[in-house]
Amino acid sequence: MGPVPFRDGSHRIHSDCSTGPELMTRYRKFEPPGSKYVTIEGERRLRDELNELWRVRRPQVTRAVAEAAAQGDRSENAEYIYGKKQLREIDRRVRYLRKRLEGMVVVTGPPDDTSRVFFGAWVRFEDENGRETEVRIVGPDEIDPARRYVSMDSPLARSLMRRGCDDEVSVEVPEGRRRYVITGIRYQNEDERGS
Repeated sequence: MGPVPFRDGSHRIHSDCSTGPELMTRYRKFEPPGSKYVTIEGERRLRDELNELWRVRRPQVTRAVAEAAAQGDRSENAEYIYGKKQLREIDRRVRYLRKRLEGMVVVTGPPDDTSRVFFGAWVRFEDENGRETEVRIVGPDEIDPARRYVSMDSPLARSLMRRGCDDEVSVEVPEGRRRYVITGIRYQNEDERGS
């Protein structure tokens, strides 16, 4: 027998098990992406985003929706429909951020062994053509190509982890396998780079 829709949006699935029918909702269980580690700066950015959405953006959109609703027929009111959509998106992101921040581990300082690559490290490496690149290994919520932040869950970061200077690493990329040699490891913040 197929799924039977219920008023709450769930579906009851009949099974042959002696435990009886299972309840299956149309919503998937929340599964946060990747690792739960975050730098102090990354956690601050996520908390700032949450506060901005909850304390500033959501009240603004709520007021706009109320004003649009006061104009009459809601079914053909574009401002009302768009505002309700914005509220759903804001609420979805707020729920995600709250759940994500709840389980995060904030890394507050460098590891004991700063001669090896661990979370938060700036790693400089050279490819087979002699071209040097430097990236910082951060949590999946902090990825930022413009700042050269890569996720600790990426193939590159996983191959660099626990390695030291002059170690050679191999990374599988869409174009094939690439080899790199680690030429530098540091744990200072990007703001301190010049000092």
